[in-house]
Amino acid sequence: MTPQQIELVKATVPVLRENGVALTGYFYNRMLGNNPALKETFNMGHQRSGAQAQALAGAVLAYAENIEDPSVLLPVVELIAHKHVSLNIQAPDYSIVGENLLHSISEVLNISMEDPLIAAWAAAYGQLADLFISTEKAIYDQHQQTKGSWLGWRNFKIAKKVVESDEITSFYLAPVDGGDLPNYEAGQYISVRVFVQELNLRQPRQYTLSTSPQADYLRISVKREDAKGELAEGWVSNTLHSLAEGSEIEVSAPTGNFYLIDSKKRNVFISGGVGLTPMIAMLNQLVTLDMPQPVTFIHACRSSQVHAMKQHIHDLKAKFPRLSTFTAYEFPHDGDVLGVDYEAAGRLDLASMDAALLPTTADYYLCGPMPFMAEQHKALVARGIPAENIHSEAFGTGGVKLS
Repeated sequence: MTPQQIELVKATVPVLRENGVALTGYFYNRMLGNNPALKETFNMGHQRSGAQAQALAGAVLAYAENIEDPSVLLPVVELIAHKHVSLNIQAPDYSIVGENLLHSISEVLNISMEDPLIAAWAAAYGQLADLFISTEKAIYDQHQQTKGSWLGWRNFKIAKKVVESDEITSFYLAPVDGGDLPNYEAGQYISVRVFVQELNLRQPRQYTLSTSPQADYLRISVKREDAKGELAEGWVSNTLHSLAEGSEIEVSAPTGNFYLIDSKKRNVFISGGVGLTPMIAMLNQLVTLDMPQPVTFIHACRSSQVHAMKQHIHDLKAKFPRLSTFTAYEFPHDGDVLGVDYEAAGRLDLASMDAALLPTTADYYLCGPMPFMAEQHKALVARGIPAENIHSEAFGTGGVKLS
């Protein structure tokens, strides 16, 4: 990019701060209208809620703000690249995105496609697209070189369903071709794609693998997203819950950059709601290693009715004295027993927790809704936990800014 083009892109920062979501919302409507086949690549639930437009607006703004040194965005690029690979997004798709993005800028800002600003953003987008394409190629190459892994979509059958709570069901997925499965990292996720009758479309959704690598199945544990107030029901989660054992779905290979880093260190897992799924996978991975170091498993949810895998944790605690647990129920039921089912009523409060459960030398893993994530990160830093030891995974279309 020329210095003049960099300055033009930087000059759009105030516009992006003010109208970024309007621009990206317009862009998605334009692109999906012109390329309806992409509706089976992009999750229509995220389009309906506006989450995808908001995530893209944030990414475009961050890129414009850092256009002089995009390298500071590499951690975010890696995060998004894994998501793109899980959806089988390929290099030619970037041309479609670029064309529609540039036309959207022209149409929303009411400027000519010959305006120097469009040329500046074309150069900026080309630079960013090349970065994503090269990052994703490295991930695709890694999948090709990993025994049992695959590219694109692979057919799996639902071999077994296990109800874990009033909301969460585990799905044991076996490859229809009977082939090998990869030895993935505990904490990684897959995309599943199912046919949604209401949309007459196949729809993708990403779910964390909820156990350590197994020889003959993958497992996801899915919360059924019911309609609540202004929030519509989840198309993919409800479709999955309605499918019978033996049904076939499409699955992408395990990927993602949130996973257990060091099994030889002390580890602390902190989860909210269905955010416990990667924590269970990491904990189960440590179990396969006979839990070499003490582990703290902290979980927050509404009550025992929605507390998934409670018995599994109880059994592991009985078997491994090195495992310490702490559970907070925001709204305990009358039958929930303090000191047996849970240790604290109300919202999780790390500030008041026993220091023995939160050692400063441990690695910390957080997963849950974004407000929960930000609250726990702040509490940990306040307790003296180094920020570089805190690793996080957030639900939705992207990461969460924690500091």
